[in-house]
Amino acid sequence: MLSQPTFLSFDKSFSTPLLHKLHSWAVPSGIYPFSIGVIFILFYFICIMVFFHQTSSLGLLKSLKNSHMFYPMPKLQQMPSVLGCFIFTTSYQCAKPVDPKRIHPGNTTFKGQGEGIRETRVGKDYSSPRPFNLFAAGASKRRSGPREAIEDSERSILSRRITLHPPEKPLSAGEWEELKGQFEGLRKFEVLMLEQMIVCNSPIDVAKSLLAAVANREGDIQYNILLKYLCLCVSQGSTEEIYDVHDILKARFKTLETSGYGLLIRGLSGTPRWREALSLLEELKKVMTPSKSNYGDCIRGALLNREINLACKLFHEMLAKDLVPNLDTLQIFFDTGKSVKDDILKIELMHILSYLKDNQVYPGEALMQSIKQWFESIPGENWKGSLTTIKHSGQCPSCNQSLESINLSPEEYSTLKERIIKDVIQGTDTFRKTTPQELEEFQTFVNQCPPFDIVIDGLNVSRVNNKANPSQTLLNVVSYLAQQNPRMLILGRKHMLKHSSQWHRNNMAALQKKAYFFFTENVSEDDPFLLYATLHSGSHCRFVTRDLLRDHKACLSDSLTRRLFFKWQRGHQMVLSDYIPGKRIKFESVLNYDTIVQTTGNTWHIPYDDNVLERSSYEVPTKWLCLQQK
Repeated sequence: MLSQPTFLSFDKSFSTPLLHKLHSWAVPSGIYPFSIGVIFILFYFICIMVFFHQTSSLGLLKSLKNSHMFYPMPKLQQMPSVLGCFIFTTSYQCAKPVDPKRIHPGNTTFKGQGEGIRETRVGKDYSSPRPFNLFAAGASKRRSGPREAIEDSERSILSRRITLHPPEKPLSAGEWEELKGQFEGLRKFEVLMLEQMIVCNSPIDVAKSLLAAVANREGDIQYNILLKYLCLCVSQGSTEEIYDVHDILKARFKTLETSGYGLLIRGLSGTPRWREALSLLEELKKVMTPSKSNYGDCIRGALLNREINLACKLFHEMLAKDLVPNLDTLQIFFDTGKSVKDDILKIELMHILSYLKDNQVYPGEALMQSIKQWFESIPGENWKGSLTTIKHSGQCPSCNQSLESINLSPEEYSTLKERIIKDVIQGTDTFRKTTPQELEEFQTFVNQCPPFDIVIDGLNVSRVNNKANPSQTLLNVVSYLAQQNPRMLILGRKHMLKHSSQWHRNNMAALQKKAYFFFTENVSEDDPFLLYATLHSGSHCRFVTRDLLRDHKACLSDSLTRRLFFKWQRGHQMVLSDYIPGKRIKFESVLNYDTIVQTTGNTWHIPYDDNVLERSSYEVPTKWLCLQQK
């Protein structure tokens, strides 16, 4: 980030040696006071002159800006000021500094002097079908969409990005120098120009002419410029140029940095020299763990050349390093399976489907279509795929098959309960807002009570409508739930027992007749109490809160337990989605089926991500691929 305009100033550390220097000068005692006074007057006068020089310069630059002679890129000026044996330098800039965090690419295009500035602003459309569940894909975007759209619009209006407009045809060295001169003060002109060529997909010959101009001027081409040029070549699949840059880099450098290896691996993997990408991958392994993209590019090269065993070996090696493969890496396996009928490959594709199931990975539309086409291409098996949505009952309307239950098995439930107690309830995070004594008191209370059917986060539910009275809201909701005569536990804070305008004594008394109560300290975190009471009561017990419990899920020590927690949460959390005092109380539906890849042998059901809806990590898709073996 560029610094704000600064003015000449002197601090204590600077002035002290200067004063010592002045005092060291030999002057007659009779004129010492007079001389010192004159010196300090001159010193003060110089400071004033520097100040007015800056302010007048800035004023002049503002007038130049208004007369359309202002360069958009800040140009730092240096002003030396000499006093005695000290040299001071102050810098200022001719443009308002820009915060890089607020930059949105493409908002403003600068084409050069005399061509003006063109501004474009774009907004986002967050419209989507109304989600039926808190965990349905797109639900969070719908809840926060309008506000985020406004914020994005404001950022778009406030932010500006100055970009270069690449020429449409190659330029001579002189023409490049002339164009660069139009952007005097623009740092890294060549790098920025190549970045814009990548964005605009400029012809390779234009980039070559820029590199020729750099070599003509400097006698060499810097590494970062070569890397940007390589990125353009890779994006356009320019095989010969990729070979050239690879040979140059390997001849000049013993090792490369990560992005250099990544670009070369990607560029070579789709060429006849694809095995050299494998050599680069081995070089990279010596210094670090390659990325999932590095592995994916090498797998792509192997599959394009029908090296099935090698591709499978690389895939399993990647999984062993706990790398999550990109969806396009999985897609090329299925795309290859459509044209290559190989038993080893078929086994591997079934393994990939099991990987999706076990790790709760959801394919996008492109991968889903590849899976569908592969099943339908298997000779003699007569698979037929269709796209559908699942009924709330969990039955597929295409094949009438019921999907797997959302409920945990006894073994899974026991594992989850044990990990929640150890990692969340007894974990160090819990005791930041409660005490072991209070938690022990609560556990004794729960153990002495019969199992609950519903556990309610009282404070969370009471705040569902900010315009309504909290105690009345809680009473209305509990009364609504009490119609089915469940055994309920309400978790509250001790301040709720104190009569006030928000917590009416009569409402609290009525609540205590309908449910059990436990009041924690006002500073205590009530979520661990909620989780403990619900899990202790058994798999039938549900809990009521609008909190997504993501912090507590993150406390769990392994990915398997986190997936079990998310599955249990989706099947047991009751969310109050609509509340109008005296008129309407509505809870979101709790799903009866699990949203994962699943099979019965002659059917497959695969949930997939819609290209339209943006899904958060705690949401699940609502679209399904149903595959039936006719």
